[in-house]
Amino acid sequence: MATQIAEPTNSIIPSVDVLIVGAGISGIGMAVHLRDKCPGKSFAIVERRDDIGGTWNLFQYPGIRSDSDMHTLGFTFEPWTEQKSIADGPSIVNYLHRIKDKNDLEKHIHFGHKVLSASWSSPDARWTVTAEKSDGSQAIMHANFLYMGAGYYDYDNPYDAQIEGIANFEGDVVHPQFWPKDFDYAGKKVVIIGSGATAVTILPVMAKKTAHVTMLQRTPTWYFAKPAKDAFANFMRKIMPETWAYKLIRWKNVTMQDLTFKTARDNPEKVIKKLEAPMKKELGDKYNKADYTPPYGPWEQRLCLVPDGDMFKAIASGAADLKTGHIETVTAHGITLKSGETLDADVIVTATGLSMAVAGKVAFEVDGKPVHWPDHYYYKGCMFSDIPNMAMVFGYLNASWTLKADIVSEYICRILNHMDATATRIANPVLGEELEQEELFDFSSGYIKRGISSLPRTSTAMPWKLTQDYLIEKKVLTKGPIDDGVIQFYGPNSQAAAHQDEDALEAAE
Repeated sequence: MATQIAEPTNSIIPSVDVLIVGAGISGIGMAVHLRDKCPGKSFAIVERRDDIGGTWNLFQYPGIRSDSDMHTLGFTFEPWTEQKSIADGPSIVNYLHRIKDKNDLEKHIHFGHKVLSASWSSPDARWTVTAEKSDGSQAIMHANFLYMGAGYYDYDNPYDAQIEGIANFEGDVVHPQFWPKDFDYAGKKVVIIGSGATAVTILPVMAKKTAHVTMLQRTPTWYFAKPAKDAFANFMRKIMPETWAYKLIRWKNVTMQDLTFKTARDNPEKVIKKLEAPMKKELGDKYNKADYTPPYGPWEQRLCLVPDGDMFKAIASGAADLKTGHIETVTAHGITLKSGETLDADVIVTATGLSMAVAGKVAFEVDGKPVHWPDHYYYKGCMFSDIPNMAMVFGYLNASWTLKADIVSEYICRILNHMDATATRIANPVLGEELEQEELFDFSSGYIKRGISSLPRTSTAMPWKLTQDYLIEKKVLTKGPIDDGVIQFYGPNSQAAAHQDEDALEAAE
């Protein structure tokens, strides 16, 4: 039986049909899809922070921006209307607020609720969710379906790279995930450790105010330079209705992204030449091939976007530079490399990566048994074997997060409507027999390697497969059959009877 938890007197959220965890892109998107496609369903959103936005609300480091174009990072139902297709963090939060207000979502959102645990009861056909409120008290919520939009990384603990001697440093050490408000770095010498998307974003912005910025990398990264404004998109918006233009631009960008990714895997040298051309042009004599040629092919890790070549321009101007090397130790006033070179610093920015966290670190159990994620397989990239009435969004590594969030929301709405049509309350992807396991991600990124052992499994084919192919998953989730012979739909009474039969059989044996 599921764990029984006493109902506290301060619980403020009534039982709902769908409980959404997280008020970022995934959660806000699901709420709008529910309003549109399942208008009779009650729902609530719980958010641990005091505002919507998720990642875009959390991160406050200089220059925070999208690393995907907003015509695909935007939702299908709400066109992106600004001139810049590569948007800064505040613009993305404003976009989400516009959607929230337009769809009257505020009354459904409960801020200051950090979900701690979720317990499924088959006899009751519902989830019991425990959340810690900002005042330290707890609230208990009940829902028939649970939708996890809590992201994929640890909000509390970023990756600790264990940098030798960092405690010796007498200047400021700042991690981008916890950027201090109003931090003054003007006129200072800064070393950014790391060369991923965060470091690439921070460098050109800090370089405008600092005495100098050095980006220190162990290995190079592939960079993709493109204009912050999409000329084609802005032209189309002038000659046709906004919604038509948005659909056309979105289709174009999805198609080009898919083609680029597949070309990178099949013919990497062709893509490398296209990536190197703008770097060579902007950097001029500052271009050193060894510093800009990774030991892996394009899209074996995510490409780092450089809008308008801003990072290259900062380096070319002399305001910043890039060093490749390994740290020997951090000293009181800088960093000593194993090569013997020293880098003076007043500020060290540890842009060393994130730590993955499955389902927001929520403790799950199903009928009293704790859920151990590596024991379960992905079902259609969003549900999980033998975990009823629960879905989770894990966006694409090679495309915009929202592309996945949109189609998962549509799919779950189809599931909910099917349950209503068949008078069932439980949807359970039942794993009949053990499957052939496949590598979950064909990516070599550090955070993927570090977190892979904690993630669910994937098999070799749908429906037990998590793919990185939006076009395939879109067809499966939005057009494929709901009752596919794998996922089982039933009512709580039939499941309770099945449990009683199993208990009787065990007693007889």
